[in-house]
Amino acid sequence: MRNGSECQCNLRQDDAIAGCGPRDPASRDDPPKIESATAGTPTTMRATSIITLADRWDHSLARWGVNRMGHKVAPGLHVLGSPTPASPVFVTANYTLSFDALRSALAGMDAYLLVLDTLGINVWCAAGKGTFGTEEMVRRVEGTRLREVVSHRVLILPQLGAPGVAAHDVEKRTGFRVEYGPVRAGDLPEYLRLRQAGKEMRRVRFSLSDRLVLIPIELVYVLPRMSPLVVLLFFIGGTLASAGALSAILAGTVLFPILLPWLPTPNFSTKGFVLGGLVALPFALASLLQQAGSISWLQVGSALVCLLVIPPGVAYLGLNFTGSTTFTSRTGVRREIFTYVPVMAWMGAMGLGLLLVLTAMRWLGGA
Repeated sequence: MRNGSECQCNLRQDDAIAGCGPRDPASRDDPPKIESATAGTPTTMRATSIITLADRWDHSLARWGVNRMGHKVAPGLHVLGSPTPASPVFVTANYTLSFDALRSALAGMDAYLLVLDTLGINVWCAAGKGTFGTEEMVRRVEGTRLREVVSHRVLILPQLGAPGVAAHDVEKRTGFRVEYGPVRAGDLPEYLRLRQAGKEMRRVRFSLSDRLVLIPIELVYVLPRMSPLVVLLFFIGGTLASAGALSAILAGTVLFPILLPWLPTPNFSTKGFVLGGLVALPFALASLLQQAGSISWLQVGSALVCLLVIPPGVAYLGLNFTGSTTFTSRTGVRREIFTYVPVMAWMGAMGLGLLLVLTAMRWLGGA
């Protein structure tokens, strides 16, 4: 199992994309526009709030896992509009979707965007990995000479960056007070108007659309790696075995995130077992009924293989979504891994072992 889907979490949480127009050079691989009046003046980069077609294409590539770690913007201090020393400073990650969500949400405003080097990882994941953290924050404040740019001493951070930042340490070392804004960039205009984040702004939502956007990158990761198994099962167990494996893969990567809130039981593993059991049932019945007349022990064995292999397969793939949802915690995931992964392994091993035995018996002419 991958660690939280390699932090695919959350490709949509930083999303609030709108607008179209000329490509913003500061947001991609093009050299950013550097603004520096003299050698003694802090260096900044120009940004716009316009989300272009090229940006949208980049977002699509990111969601499909193309050039996975290449969706970055230049870390440093970006200027939006025509900010003054009193303009707010927003902190974000150098992942393109995070940066684009922030700058598009601030359309028509004058602000500074302090971009941390999170290695192209979004705010939530980077906070967990430590790249959106205290040390990088202090380093970036000092490196951009932010104290010389603004007259206030306030940094506005996304709420999901809180796990990685020790606010008191940042203030002690830089003089800047950390202020946590809303979860989603789209709520920033209202937050700035009220200068506080209400209960709804603090709530981490994980709607169907949020879950759907996770599916492409999971498919891109899983399908190429599991396709050889599907082909192998075709030669070992025939069309039914191959179709069962493919159904388990699609259930674990597509159906699981869609149905997540409605699957019974409180944790990912048992949710996966439930969904896997539902997927396995028609294949088990098809194995029992694939020949007319009395049911042979080979048919019973084939049905048992479906019930032993498909549920743990779906549950295992479902665990990949633990790092991209709001439904669990690190301790919860760790508990699940130690409790249920051995069960998945034993069930899968017994099912595959039984499949090999049944296949050998068929080849030897067993009834």
